[in-house]
Amino acid sequence: MDQLMSLHVFVAAVEEGSFAGAARRLKLSPAMAGKHVSQIESELNARLFQRTTRSLSLTDVGRSYYERCRHILAALDEANREAAAAQASVRGTLRVATPVTFGAMHLGEVVARYVADHPEVNVDVLLGDRYIDLLDAGVDVAIRIGRLDDPTLVMRRLASCPMVVCAAPEFIERYGMPLTPADLAAAPRLAFSEAVSAGDWTFIDASQRSYRIDGPCRVVANNMQMLLACALAGAGVAYGPAFVFGEHIREGRLLALLPDHRTSELAIQAVYPSARGIPVKVRRFVDYLAEDFGNHPPWEE
Repeated sequence: MDQLMSLHVFVAAVEEGSFAGAARRLKLSPAMAGKHVSQIESELNARLFQRTTRSLSLTDVGRSYYERCRHILAALDEANREAAAAQASVRGTLRVATPVTFGAMHLGEVVARYVADHPEVNVDVLLGDRYIDLLDAGVDVAIRIGRLDDPTLVMRRLASCPMVVCAAPEFIERYGMPLTPADLAAAPRLAFSEAVSAGDWTFIDASQRSYRIDGPCRVVANNMQMLLACALAGAGVAYGPAFVFGEHIREGRLLALLPDHRTSELAIQAVYPSARGIPVKVRRFVDYLAEDFGNHPPWEE
């Protein structure tokens, strides 16, 4: 028998003066109301009511027990109200995990707009390229790029991002413009060491033929901004997501190579631990991400 319901029945019986009154309040039968109170008395091995055919009166034990139960149920009601209010409002601390380069380059404006619109929310952003367990780290929402292999997480796709291959104009002047994937294989290459296959670059031409370049790279790093700096300085050919290199290609600091070849695309996703009871602060933030990155991502401008 539900112990919490039994407490509600007992308190209602005291306040209504009868089991029938408690039953009406809680939409139970009088017999079931009586069973709930009898269950409490059996567990306590104590009588809570003096019963007559006309009335109920509390025993000394019952009077003390009633005061405790009344305070317990009032505290529970207050806790429920507070939880419901928190769920219905945007407040508290939002913990967001994001890959380092994506967060540093693209998340700042979203976070700034979000906190400006929601003054009762603080945002704690964790930048890192290593996989973390969201529950263990206390993370509300994470941005994941690439394949999502964890079936316990809820995913909302935000955008796609093509991979690009590029080099500085100074590098092209020194080594010449590569015209085929084979030309790239002989060039010094810059690669992200945290990729699934750091030195494995794949290109598909207009005839749908696939070309794979692998082997050692001149520079590998576990930070894309480091590779970007090397590419801008003319150290080699870089291969990476458009959200890192796109702005520099648009402004001419880097040149896109093999424009007639297609590369793979990455999925950029917001993930969170559960689809049930998602706090409003999380839902709103994911909506902001979808608005900023969904239709026209800045790296595609």
